[in-house]
Amino acid sequence: MIEHSLALVGFGNVGQAFARLLMRKQAELEKDFGLTFKVTGIATGRHGMAIDPAGINLPRALEIVRKGGNLDELSKVPKPNSMLDFIRSCPANVLFENTPVNHETGQPAVDHLRTALECGMHAVTANKGPVVHAYRELTDLAHSKGLRFMHESTVMDGAPIFSLLRAALPGAELKGFHGILNSCTNLLLELMEQGNSFDEAVRYAQSIGIAETDPSADIDGWDAAIKVAALATVVMGIPLKPQQVERQGIRDITPQMIEEARRAGERWKLVCRARLENGNIVASVRPQRVKPDSPLYSINGTSSYVQFELDVLPGLGIVESDPGPETTAYGLLADWLNIIRGV
Repeated sequence: MIEHSLALVGFGNVGQAFARLLMRKQAELEKDFGLTFKVTGIATGRHGMAIDPAGINLPRALEIVRKGGNLDELSKVPKPNSMLDFIRSCPANVLFENTPVNHETGQPAVDHLRTALECGMHAVTANKGPVVHAYRELTDLAHSKGLRFMHESTVMDGAPIFSLLRAALPGAELKGFHGILNSCTNLLLELMEQGNSFDEAVRYAQSIGIAETDPSADIDGWDAAIKVAALATVVMGIPLKPQQVERQGIRDITPQMIEEARRAGERWKLVCRARLENGNIVASVRPQRVKPDSPLYSINGTSSYVQFELDVLPGLGIVESDPGPETTAYGLLADWLNIIRGV
C-alpha cells in the first residue's frame, strides 16, 4: 500500500469540494488503486495556512473555514512567510493549485506550480492562467524532473477534454473546435429568454453563486477567451493568449434582440471558436444566433458544450450538464489518479 502526501494551495469552493471528495472516495481509492493519502498542508488567502507532516484533520479544516476561522491552529510547524515558503516547507509529493485565475499573466499560480515542480512535487491545477501563460515551461520542467503537470479541470470542469485528445484519439489531427464554454453567460441568456432584464439575470446568477460580485470576466467574454486559449495551446499545440482571441461579450444583448431571435425560432449563445488556418489559429468569442438544428441550441442553464473537428471525425461533441465545484474537484482527482497510473 502506497501513501501519498498532498498539499492544497487555495481552499475555496473547489478546494473544499476536493477535500470532501477525497474523504468520500478514501475506501474506494484504497480498494481499487492500492493507495492511501494524507493532506499534509493547506494554504489559503484568507483563512491562514496549516502544515502537519502526520496529516491534517480534513473535517476539522472544513469546519474552521466554514465558520470563518483560521487554519493556523491546525499547523504543527511555524507559519511560513509566504505561499512559496509554504510550498517549499510542506512535505508532499503532489500539489493541487486552486487559487483564483489571473487572465492577464497567470500569476501567482504559475510561480506556485513552478515551485512545486522544483521541489519534486507533481503539479495539478484547476487554474486556467498557468495553462495559457506557462504551459510549455511547466510541462518541460515537469518532464525534466520525471514529474507531471496536469490541468484537466481548467476547461469544462471534470469532463475529460484534454485527456480525450491526449490518450483516446491517437493519430487524429485536430483542425478546430467550437462550443459554449462559459456557463454563466449561457444561464444569463436563458434567464433573459424567460423575461428577465439583463441586470435582473445578473443579480439572480450572483445570488446562486454562478456569477461573481464583479461579473465582467464572464459578461465581457474573458473567461470564454482564456478557455479557448487554453484548448488551443494544449490540444492544437500552438500557444495562444486570451488577448489574441477576437472577443465580444453579451453586455449589449437586449431583451428586444432576445425576442427577435425567439420569433425566428432561434436563440442567442456566446459561441467560442478556434480553427487552424495556414499554420495559425484564428479564434473568436462572440454572441451568435443559433438555429434549432445546431447542437448549441439545446445547451441550457449552466451546461457547456464543445465540438471538435478532426480529420477523421468531422464532428465529435461533448456535453457537460450543470457542473459545479464537485465536478471540478473530480477533474483534480482524475488527474492525480492518471499520474499514478502513468496515463
